[in-house]
Amino acid sequence: MKPKIWLSSPHMGGTEQQFVKEAFETNWIAPLGPNVNGFEKDLELFLGNESHVAALSSGTAGLHLGLVLLGVKAGDEVLCQSMTFSATANPITYVGATPIFVDSEKDTWNMSPVLLEEAIKDRIAKGNKPKAIIPVHLYGMPAKMGALKVISNHYKIPILEDAAEALGSSIDGRKCGTFGDISILSFNGNKIITTSGGGALVSANEAVVKDARFLATQARDEAPHYQHSKIGYNYRMSNLCAGVGRGQMEVLPARIAKRREIYDKYFEKLSGKKGIHFLEEPFWYISNRWLTTILIDPAEAGFTREDLRLALEKENIESRPLWKPMHLQPVFEQYPFYGDGTAEKLFQNGLCLPSGSNLESEDLFRIFAVFDEVMR
Repeated sequence: MKPKIWLSSPHMGGTEQQFVKEAFETNWIAPLGPNVNGFEKDLELFLGNESHVAALSSGTAGLHLGLVLLGVKAGDEVLCQSMTFSATANPITYVGATPIFVDSEKDTWNMSPVLLEEAIKDRIAKGNKPKAIIPVHLYGMPAKMGALKVISNHYKIPILEDAAEALGSSIDGRKCGTFGDISILSFNGNKIITTSGGGALVSANEAVVKDARFLATQARDEAPHYQHSKIGYNYRMSNLCAGVGRGQMEVLPARIAKRREIYDKYFEKLSGKKGIHFLEEPFWYISNRWLTTILIDPAEAGFTREDLRLALEKENIESRPLWKPMHLQPVFEQYPFYGDGTAEKLFQNGLCLPSGSNLESEDLFRIFAVFDEVMR
């Protein structure tokens, strides 16, 4: 069988082992430690905008803590982008709140500002003003944060920004992960950089991040004994994982450049082909192009998204349909949804292509050969 071409596999830079080795040599085999502190500082420097960062065990943990810190409680409602991974929506249920799903718009595939405001007005009319808004930057493409923030400010509903897929993306030079009242990042194994598992909570409010660190370390009060006045969580990143992250931060700009280069190669090869459409950047956006995605119009192309996915799979090449919207998921289908069918159409026709920064020229040659065969 031909070697596997993965959708997005980890890509080490070379110095990660030095940081991990130092952790072993100094016996920092625990949560917290010099690598955690260093990784947080590296992220703060990269993000700018006076960001403060708490390194956590996952991006999901960051979303959960973000909701807790925003005061979301059982019985509250949270507005959530429908087209996303389930980890965006799951934490809403952790706090006993109700997800209210909002459809995408066609320019970025992210939360529609028009439908968001429609949802807010309707929820207020029904007597339950939502407590938070969770937009997502899908596949590294920034959401329309300017419009979303105007709505957030007008209705005084804070934004919990899910930038799990968007480290290195920006709008007018401002990095994704700095637009929310609270924001989160992910360093899962398939992300643009990884700590194996891991994530971060980000805020310009230093007190919020201090509270996040406190809650993430079991909310232990200052005392010689174990004393707890609040419910806490075991959500802090380990010093070993943070060592991997410090090495990854050294190559982050190169990883972003490589992913964007891979997108350009796909675009050069496939743009203009009948029935194949790309998600292009608005001119003031920079996407990290975490994953290159395409839409296939079967009527124009003569084949479906699934035809192509199966043809790639036959050649041991991983691809994946776009996220199945949350309002279509069995676990969430009973919750309110405000939409016009955009996310559903994207799911039906969209495909994520292999985009890892460790793709070689021969890998792309194999991928393009499949396209050539399917498009014949």
